[in-house]
Amino acid sequence: MKRIATTLLVAGLMAAPMLALPPIASAAVSIGISVNLAPPPLPVYEQPIAPGPGYIWTPGYWAWDPDFGYYWVPGTWVMPPAIGLLWTPGWWGWSDGYYRWHAGYWGPRVGFYGGINYGYGYFGNGYVGGQWRGRDFYYNRAVNNINVTNIRNVYVNKTVINNVHVTRVSYNGGRGGLTARPTSAQRSYANQRRFGPTSMQSRQRETAMRDPAQRFKANQGRPAVFATQHAGNFSGPHAVRAPGAPRPHATARPENRSRHMVEAPHNRAATPQHAPMNAAPNRPERSHVVTSPRNERAPVTAPRPENRAYPNARPRPEVPREQRPQPNMMRPQPNMARPQPPPRNEHGAARHEPQGQGKHGERRPPPKSSDGH
Repeated sequence: MKRIATTLLVAGLMAAPMLALPPIASAAVSIGISVNLAPPPLPVYEQPIAPGPGYIWTPGYWAWDPDFGYYWVPGTWVMPPAIGLLWTPGWWGWSDGYYRWHAGYWGPRVGFYGGINYGYGYFGNGYVGGQWRGRDFYYNRAVNNINVTNIRNVYVNKTVINNVHVTRVSYNGGRGGLTARPTSAQRSYANQRRFGPTSMQSRQRETAMRDPAQRFKANQGRPAVFATQHAGNFSGPHAVRAPGAPRPHATARPENRSRHMVEAPHNRAATPQHAPMNAAPNRPERSHVVTSPRNERAPVTAPRPENRAYPNARPRPEVPREQRPQPNMMRPQPNMARPQPPPRNEHGAARHEPQGQGKHGERRPPPKSSDGH
């Protein structure tokens, strides 16, 4: 009984440190997806500039989905899960009549990744794009796109790219595949403590899987997005895109805008301040109410008949001819002249003598007095 208790105590003490460790990737080479179709060649692309210190480059690769087939996961800059860790890329390898995917992982050393030349420090054997020096990561500017204004931990080592064999083959073994084999040191790295992809790396893969432009069936080996500066952001300003590729999050043009109108996004808000209200670019915006071009001008021309009458102004030419003033009507007529004041006598009193009538009712002037007044 005492021997059984001692055995249980020793087993418990050995298991305690393992329970305290964070989750790690499997020590054995993880083999997941198996496909009977060879992956496409690796595309040639430029590396986006590093966003800041501490980021490590993870190259792009062809992933597989049973519904979509092969799709390109863009390369991107990510933060490692812990200081001192490096990324070993995943790779496709031929085995037992199938192409099998060996997932990438984080570890203190870069292990075997099929001899695939992913570029930018991952030339098939190890990683020469940078190294840890204490708690800081130093970048090799000879193989990385680094802005020394933001990142000061840099060095230059061009000897690492002298014996690089450029190839676009993306798998090891099988017909047309690479023939590289892991070294004894790389075999020992397979048993080291390592971590799986981070959440940002998983986000990068899921975003690529949902984008039809990343699938090989649609792009024939030229995906819309080759690489990104930040994981999951395919429309960022530093994303490396194929020429003419549509942005995945571009805003669609409104359906009620004219198909012949082209304007910059920053000018759309200022258009109503400079264009007249009845200008052609703004007419399609009312198309849900009035669809006929004749009716679109109706609100502008309808009030005009009500404004044709001018009661206090001179007659317009459209007034009928019989209502036009005749030249002789402009002269004052004798019978319409102002009445003359009655003559006054020498005492200033008004004289009330009857005035004679002339022909046609004309009024005659009063006779003058005999004294000349």
